[in-house]
Amino acid sequence: MDWIIIRAIASLEFRIHTRSRWTLLFGLVFAALSLGIAYFGMITAGLVGFQNFTRTSASLLNLVIYLVPLMSLTMGALSFTTEHGAVELLFAQPVERNEILLGKVGGLFASVAVATCFGFGAAGIVISLNSDGGGMAGYAALVALTLLLAFVFLALGTMVAVIARTRTRAFGYALFTWFFFVLFYDLLVMGIAFVLKERAANVLIFLSLFGNPADMMRVSALIALGGTTIFGAAGALLVKFLGGAVAGCVLLIAALTAWGIAPLAVAGHILKKQDI
Repeated sequence: MDWIIIRAIASLEFRIHTRSRWTLLFGLVFAALSLGIAYFGMITAGLVGFQNFTRTSASLLNLVIYLVPLMSLTMGALSFTTEHGAVELLFAQPVERNEILLGKVGGLFASVAVATCFGFGAAGIVISLNSDGGGMAGYAALVALTLLLAFVFLALGTMVAVIARTRTRAFGYALFTWFFFVLFYDLLVMGIAFVLKERAANVLIFLSLFGNPADMMRVSALIALGGTTIFGAAGALLVKFLGGAVAGCVLLIAALTAWGIAPLAVAGHILKKQDI
């Protein structure tokens, strides 16, 4: 595997997507929403104004869970299916298909990272100028976990595209994947747990955490922010089982990394056998 070729493909993919109006729009919308949440995040408590990093991070978490996976999935799914002639030309070159896969995913991730960091950076600068700066480390941890979540869903979007092969089906599969993990998964788990006995239900809730990268990111962020009082059931069980928040956070990050690597391995395996 030639990493020079991978970097060249990644650089090309990065330039294409940073010039895309969709990436620019995502960056601007994310920045605007981040600033709005930073200012109005405590309005339900009767407070209006820029809060410190800890409160803003907790408020931004839900935005990240909904918006970043959707953007990452659609970009990953459509990157391998749009401009089909250009994709065929790329695969016709004397390079390995895994090199193309890693290069395109690397470029996609870099473009999503730039747009995401722009949003976080805009909010961070304003917050630092209007607060005492408390909770900056937790805010930085949220940014890092957001980028890891983006990588996971980019990998899932890439796998979806390789399986679907056509743009319409890839987009539909990407939306279904987002709906399942972000909206439906927790309802499904709670519905099953409701009909089980307490011990079995607790085990199910604990194990189900590792079946959803969005939930793992949420609990990891809450651990990083020190919000032990706002853990969900799965997060509380995880911390109790491992005997500490640090071990739980390390395990969740390792599991999230595996969630990113596994879809890429599947996509690479399928891509090798496809007739393009």
